[in-house]
Amino acid sequence: MKIGVLLSGSGVYDGAEIQESVLILLALEQAGASYFCIAPNIEQHHVINHMTGEQMNEKRNVLIESARIARGNVKDLAEISVEDMDGLVMPGGFGVAKNFTKWAFEGANGEINTDVKRLVNEMVKLNKPIAAVCMSPTTVAKALEGTGIEATLTVGTTSEKSPYQIADINVEMTKTGANPVMCTVTELISDDINNIVSSPCYMMDASISQINEGIQKTIAKLVEMVALQKES
Repeated sequence: MKIGVLLSGSGVYDGAEIQESVLILLALEQAGASYFCIAPNIEQHHVINHMTGEQMNEKRNVLIESARIARGNVKDLAEISVEDMDGLVMPGGFGVAKNFTKWAFEGANGEINTDVKRLVNEMVKLNKPIAAVCMSPTTVAKALEGTGIEATLTVGTTSEKSPYQIADINVEMTKTGANPVMCTVTELISDDINNIVSSPCYMMDASISQINEGIQKTIAKLVEMVALQKES
């Protein structure tokens, strides 16, 4: 079982959420799955000083930044095919909404990276499972826009504390044709029709142990989906 992990840089405010990414890699290994990291070879939208939250006057590359998390072992998304993996995991972080899409600035109306769109669509078309956590379900929703596929996805719940406007994000996801639903941080939403599993992670005001609980459940479900797909 080989799983691709799609990274959007390194750092919550302009790339992949590092804690989520590392916990995902650990969960995959603990579940007995092999994995490899991938990222698009593109320029980041911008670079954020993670101490102050202010934009920095410099440029960085998403693939090179992702190599920080992958310890140098990361592949260029443009060179990756759906045939290279049995499943796909997408950590969160603002990179998915700034580098993969422009959701952070334009909501559902923003563009999406063509290679990211290609990979998500090919995975769903071939019934290969996808796990999307934190903000990355918005990328899945945008990638599937116009396909007629109504993916059931979650970015969190309005019944618990969140630093983000979950209800507003859900409205935008609906515009793409997705079906956003509420979910607590330690739980997951499983779309068994489209083989997509999602969990809120740091979209909610939560501890790292709560994030880990949600990720462990999400990866366990992904591995289960992959095993069932390989048997069919």
